[in-house]
Amino acid sequence: MRPQIRYTGINHLAMATGNMDATIRFWRDLLGMRLIAGLGRPGYRHYFFEIAPHDMIAFFEWPDVEPLPEKDHGVPVKGPYAFDHIAFEVAADGDLWTLKRALEAAEIWVSEVMDHGFIHSIYTFDPNQIPIEFSAPVPGVDLRRHPRMADRQPTPIALEGADPQPGHWPPVEASTAKGDRRIYPGEGRALAAAPSTDIALDNGTDSL
Repeated sequence: MRPQIRYTGINHLAMATGNMDATIRFWRDLLGMRLIAGLGRPGYRHYFFEIAPHDMIAFFEWPDVEPLPEKDHGVPVKGPYAFDHIAFEVAADGDLWTLKRALEAAEIWVSEVMDHGFIHSIYTFDPNQIPIEFSAPVPGVDLRRHPRMADRQPTPIALEGADPQPGHWPPVEASTAKGDRRIYPGEGRALAAAPSTDIALDNGTDSL
């Protein structure tokens, strides 16, 4: 048996921008996600926004980054590609309508509310042309508790079920012994040493 890994959510999604100020205005000031950490030096920034208690979205600012070419959510493409859109969950339909009004007041395009059976969703784009979906759960439909398959031609592997299937990867005999565990310094160590600012972010970042 492979070891059970205890996932707690998405720590952060890492995106890129060429304009951190416009990104902050959208994610913090329009969408209401707190800016909770910032790293930087000349030619580089890495800022984190709080989605929920366990989840963040982060942006690297690199000077030569350009907004993505516009592509609607879920429209197929060909060639090298990995990312389509981000979907954020809100508590209820009322939150979708609040977001829709806020985006429309800011003259930012936003779709109508769509009924997907298990969620209701709206769609928009951030200043970097990152496609965003906001979704509210439909009461009484819980795919995590009751997984469902509506694919008319599912693959044989998909038909094996929702739970991880053993025997398809090499076994892990033992975890790394504590004496062999090494943790190397990374960029974010500066955040642990910096004083808390309640998002004033004035600990040297104005010189970036």
